[in-house]
Amino acid sequence: MPTPQFVLDLRQKVGHDPLWLVTAVGAVLDGQGRVLLGRRSDDGNWTLPGGIVDPAEHPADAAVREIFEETGVVAVPQALTSVTISAPISYPNGDQVRYLEVTFRCRPVGGTARVNDSECVDVGWHSLEALPELSESASSLLGQALAHRSEAAFTFSGLTAVLGLPEARS
Repeated sequence: MPTPQFVLDLRQKVGHDPLWLVTAVGAVLDGQGRVLLGRRSDDGNWTLPGGIVDPAEHPADAAVREIFEETGVVAVPQALTSVTISAPISYPNGDQVRYLEVTFRCRPVGGTARVNDSECVDVGWHSLEALPELSESASSLLGQALAHRSEAAFTFSGLTAVLGLPEARS
C-alpha cells in the first residue's frame, strides 16, 4: 500500500521535516518453526511485515491489516513483544521519519503467503535456522518476538535520564 493519505497531508504542511509515526509489526510464526518475511520493493531487504498505524487504529489491528495487505496471510496477534524506536530514516525523496515500533508475535489462521501489494517483491515462510539476511532492526524485533517472554520488551533510559532523579535502589 502506498503512503497513507494522512501522512501525505502532513507532508504538505511540514515538507521533509522529521515526522514521528507509529508502525505496527507482525512476527508471524507457524507451527513448523518458520517465520513469514517479505522482501521490500524499495530497498530489497527481507523484513517482518508491518506498516504505519492509521489515525485511531489499534496497533494490533494495524499489524493484522498490514500482514494481510503485504503477504496475503491472515494472522491473529498472540502477544505484544516489544515497543521500540527506529533509527532516524531519510527516504530518497528527502522525507525524514522516526517510528515508534509496536511489535506483535502472531500466528497464521488463513490465507496463502504471496506478494499481495507493491511493497514486497517476494514473500515466503523461512525456517528460523536458515533465515535470509535481515536488517539489524528486523533481526532484533524477531529475536524479541521469539524470546517468548510474558512481558513486552522495551527500553527505559532510567530515572536520571528521564526525570533527573537518582536511580531507585531495590
